[in-house]
Amino acid sequence: MTTKRTDFAMYLNKYFTVYLPNACGSPPQTIDSYRYSFILFLTYMKERHQIPADRVNISDLTYDNTVSYLSWLEEARSNGISTRNQRQAAINSFIRFLMYELPEYLLEYQKILGIPVKKAPQKEITYLKTEGVALLIGQVDLNRQNGLRDYVILSLLYTTGLRVSELIQIRVKDLSLLEPFTLLVHGKGQKSRYVPLMRSIIPYIQKYLVQKGYDRPNRRDAWLFTNHMNEPFTRQGINYIVGKYSKMARTIAPALIPDALSPHKIRHTTAMGLVESGVDLIYIRDLLGHVSVKTTEIYARADAMHKRQAIEAASKEIVPPEESEWANDSTLKDWLKSFNRR
Repeated sequence: MTTKRTDFAMYLNKYFTVYLPNACGSPPQTIDSYRYSFILFLTYMKERHQIPADRVNISDLTYDNTVSYLSWLEEARSNGISTRNQRQAAINSFIRFLMYELPEYLLEYQKILGIPVKKAPQKEITYLKTEGVALLIGQVDLNRQNGLRDYVILSLLYTTGLRVSELIQIRVKDLSLLEPFTLLVHGKGQKSRYVPLMRSIIPYIQKYLVQKGYDRPNRRDAWLFTNHMNEPFTRQGINYIVGKYSKMARTIAPALIPDALSPHKIRHTTAMGLVESGVDLIYIRDLLGHVSVKTTEIYARADAMHKRQAIEAASKEIVPPEESEWANDSTLKDWLKSFNRR
């Protein structure tokens, strides 16, 4: 007995194999994230509605089920607001695809797209001060195996503000070590950009290339950073390296190294350092690969908040406490009391 294909299965297959990679040019990371979102949606349909994955239809993708699914993510799976919003983005993307494939459900699609994105409270940006960066990178022993590799990884993260996904995609040919020194970065949404390389780290990069044999012409397509199995790094691998050296640095000066230091917090460090140095937000946007300068403005607001807090803290020490004028004014007190008698 053959199982009849549902319309949900058919269109979901077309969405992942044709629409996302070809029409949208979505990177593998996005496709994988959206894929997991629908695995969870199918899990929700089985748990809450007793509909197995091979029986789910497009007609089951309703406003009520979508709202209930998003709530289920928070309540049953303890997902945070940002994760919930990522899952909602996957649903919305699929809905926009369906609008032109099955327009007969357009009214329901519009209701689903109208579900507001849940706003998360703005977290304070965590980043390193200059002394913390120096302490962190200073933990790398260049004479140990992989020491030079780890030094170049940490230096690039800090001086360029790269995302982890961008760092692990660097190939040898993306480096330009002739002046002006630059790096070709393959960013989000298959958008590439050139970022400048600091002159101070060029000798370390050159030495690393020689050590790995990457200075030979036939190695230009090789991944710049590989793990102990000689395979391209994963996100977890880079997180491990950052965590390893941050743990070492924290034992020396805990106040300089924030808890759970991550590559993304090093990216925050890069951005905040540029803002504090007075670099124009447009240049910072281009360096970090932000689509909109509105994203970059977060760092400017954080910098202004920190300055205000510092000024307020300092003013408490120099401004004498004020006593209210009415406190010692007996005439004014009697006048106020008279309202009660009236």
